[in-house]
Formats: sequence, structure tokens, C-alpha cells
Amino acid sequence: MIPEADILVVGGGLGGVAAALAACRAGRSVVLTEETDWIGGQLTSQAVPPDEHPWVEQFGTTASYRRLREEIRRYYRHWYPLRAEASALTDLNPGAGRVSKLCHEPKVALAVLEGMLAPHRAAGRLTVLTEHRPVSAESDNDVVRSVTLKDLRDGTRRTLTARYVLDATETGELLHLAGVEHANGAEARAEFDEPHAPDEAQPLNQQGITVCFALSHHEGEDHTIDRPDDYAFWRGYRPSFWPGPLLGFEAPDPRTLEPVPRTFVPNPDLDPLGVSADQSSDAGDKELWGFRRILARRLHAPGAFDSDITLVNWPLNDYWLKPYIGQEAEALREARQLSLSLLYWLQTEAPRADGGTGFPGLRIRPDVTGTADGLAKAAYVRESRRIKAVTTVTEHDVAIDLVGLYGGTRHRDSVGVGGYRIDLHPSTGGDNYIDIGSVPFEIPLGALVPRRVRNLLPAGKNIGTTHITNGCYRLHPVEWNVGEVAGALAAHCVAEDVEPHQVQAEDKRFEEFARLLDRGGVQRHWPDVRGY
Repeated sequence: MIPEADILVVGGGLGGVAAALAACRAGRSVVLTEETDWIGGQLTSQAVPPDEHPWVEQFGTTASYRRLREEIRRYYRHWYPLRAEASALTDLNPGAGRVSKLCHEPKVALAVLEGMLAPHRAAGRLTVLTEHRPVSAESDNDVVRSVTLKDLRDGTRRTLTARYVLDATETGELLHLAGVEHANGAEARAEFDEPHAPDEAQPLNQQGITVCFALSHHEGEDHTIDRPDDYAFWRGYRPSFWPGPLLGFEAPDPRTLEPVPRTFVPNPDLDPLGVSADQSSDAGDKELWGFRRILARRLHAPGAFDSDITLVNWPLNDYWLKPYIGQEAEALREARQLSLSLLYWLQTEAPRADGGTGFPGLRIRPDVTGTADGLAKAAYVRESRRIKAVTTVTEHDVAIDLVGLYGGTRHRDSVGVGGYRIDLHPSTGGDNYIDIGSVPFEIPLGALVPRRVRNLLPAGKNIGTTHITNGCYRLHPVEWNVGEVAGALAAHCVAEDVEPHQVQAEDKRFEEFARLLDRGGVQRHWPDVRGY
């Protein structure tokens, strides 16, 4: 029996977990649902180490996100055989990856997130339904009345009601099911006068997805997988905007679009304590093994691990032939085939530094991803449906070329901060990378408030951004911040018997809500830092 709840959070990714935690901390009852059997989204079921801004160790996140990061480090210090000098680092990077100051294994993040939710589940405030997907929603009079979910294990359908419904799905699924006005794909340039927007609206032009997987390398062993069904296609695929075959070590530099060779040397004999992860000075993506490494064997006692583990989320396995939203099943099948084809190519044909070909010692790691085949449980979805919001964040708010290094829009109703380059991966409309400098930004509450619907809030990548600004608002700490604020706002509205539109529009009501966020450790404004 599922209890009645004040707040229903549909989607158990980072935004959904943060929303549930915030609402539970405020004393509200919550039901949290998740399509896979792992909560955590980007960090866990999608297996993506966090993409974060350069100042993340000092400021620029919520207090609860900092706690998540520190608990991940604490897990490694407590359970792993770290070298003493590694364990002593306050800024320990467990994988010594270059993409992030905190590269780590998905299951560690899962354990920490489950621990963060545990006291609320024990108290009966929180019910978690994994392997449940929304299939329909009923709305009238600008209110979402109910959401029906399908249990993916036995097909049972459950219809749930709540005073507030939060859409924390990876694709903004509830916006579609509940008839909430939303955007999809790229807006026309005329709508917001964004320099990088296309002349005409392109709703099917969406960033590519990636099916990630983890690898270790064991010299002298042969772990070659069976040849994937679509290998011939992917082996011969040459994108028109690529310098050569997609399955190759030469790819565009995302920032300049110039062809740049990537290197691939498993288990390099370098001290991982010397690795720097600073996206503002070096993207770090040219050396593939170390780029998203999630376990560095040399951080640990000698002999504890016979290989590093690296996470494959590279230019070589970004998939953009079909839009994921609207064609999920077929796009996912093809993206999975691309990732398996990349693995097979690495094992059998990839050029080695010694002049040979193939790395048969590469072993895919089902134990890391929690799946039978070793591919991540879910695709890494970069772009969601996005609500038509009271406030839409556009390129004019954040792009360095438009606002200057120290510019950017300051919002009266700021409820958080974030920072990242505007980073759009190749898209289903045939676009190459759009990767341009941006400034540290604020998250306006108006971007979380739909123009019409009164009791549904976005809690992830589905806030009121554009196709362009989604490129910097889609990253892990921002998704967490958005979810935390959505959960806190829903709880506040239940407690005060007000609606989100009132909190956003009326200065006195917003100031009251902002004080709650301030007390909860939600940073709403930046110190004096520059864009990159």
C-alpha cells in the first residue's frame, strides 16, 4: 500500500533525490519514483562522473551537494586501501580523472545517496518506488490531479495523487503527459535573438545521448566481446563534420572544432596525485584513459588493484542519428550498439602506441554499472523537454561574448548558482559542438515556475532554459540545486498555503522563501569570479 503524500517526485536522478531530501527535511511526506533500480541518475545509472565548475571545492554549490561530495570521499577513506598521502587529501579525487575534481565509481555514489535518504525512509516520510515509469497524467483547471505509473517488473499500474508533483524525469516526461507547455529541441533565433540559435525552430534538433560503460585493462588476457550486430555500420560511419571515422582517435576539439588526435594508453605509469582537474585551464579530454578515470590503482596500496577503471563517455560514443525524445527505444538500441562497437573496435582494431592494433585485455565491467552486459543502466541524456517558464534563461544572460568576463544577469529571485561553459555536444540536427565561454550564473526561481500550471514544478534539466543555455545549466551540481529548490518550494507552498507563482512574483513572499534557502545552505549569489 502506497501512502498518501504531500509531494510526488517523479524521477530519481540527482534532481529528484535532492527534491525529496529537501521536502522531507521540511517535514513533508514524499513519494519518489525512479525508472531504473538505482537512484542517482547521472552519477549512478548513467555512470557519469560529475561535471563541475572550477571553484567547486570552495563555493558555488548548495550545502547538501557539498555533503554528498564529502560523503563520497569519506566512503573511499573508510573502505578502500588508499595510500596514506592520498587518504589525507581534503580534496581527494578517487579516480584521479581530469574531467572532475571528484571522479568516482557509480556504486559509491549510490551507497551515499541511499544513506542520505535512509533516515527519511525509516521515519515513514519517504516512500521510494524504483522500476516505475510514468505512463499518463490527469489535469484540469491548471492543476495536475494524478499521475499513473507502471511497475516495470510486473506491469502493475498505480495512480498516485499529491498536492504537488515534481517532474524530475530525464526527459521532462511529465510535461508531455500532463499537457504542460514546453519546448523541445532548438528554438528559432527570432524567439530570443540568441546568436547560436538556428534561423528556424528545430524541435527534433537535440543533443546526442551517450551509453557509457566502464573498462579495466589486463595485459596478456583476452576479453574480446562478440562482434556487435551493427559493427559494420559504425566501423564505416564518417560524420560529415568529423575529421575521419567516428571510431577513430581523431576528433574535433569542442572549443575550436579543429581536428585533434586523442591518445589512449591503458594504465599509464604516472602518479595520479599529480593529476590536475581544472576545466577552465585544460579540458583534459585529449588523453582518453585518464579523462574520466573513476578508480586509480596507484592511489591505493600496492597490489590492491591490478588495473585502473575508466569510464567511457567520449566523442567516439556520442550518439546523434535519431532524437532520443520521441524515439527512445530505437535511439537507445542504436546508441547501445555504438558503444559496444566502440569497445569491439578498441579490443580488435584500435591503433596502439607500439604500432600494433587492438587491446584485447580491455574488460568491460558489469560489476561497476550493475548490468549484465556492462553498459550503463540508462543513457546519459543531456537535453530534456523544457517548461515554458515565467523566466527563460537565454544566451544573453550567460555568454561571455555577450556579457563580458565579469558580466551576467543578476536575478531578483535567484535561488541558486552554477557555472560551466555552454557545452552542446553534436546534435540530431547535424550540428557540431557548440562550446563557448560562459560566466558564473544565478538560477532564477522564475525558470522553475510554469506559466500556467499551478502545482507542477520542474526538478532537473527541464527548467526554463533554451536549447543553447541548457548547455551550461544541465550539469550535476545545477541539477541538484534545481531539485533541492523545487522540493523546498513545494514544501513551503504546502506549509503556507500559497502557490509557486505567488512566491516568485511577490517580493515579501519571495524574501520569506529565500530566507529558508539561506538557512538551508543554498548559495544564491556568486562572489567576484570570472567566466571561462
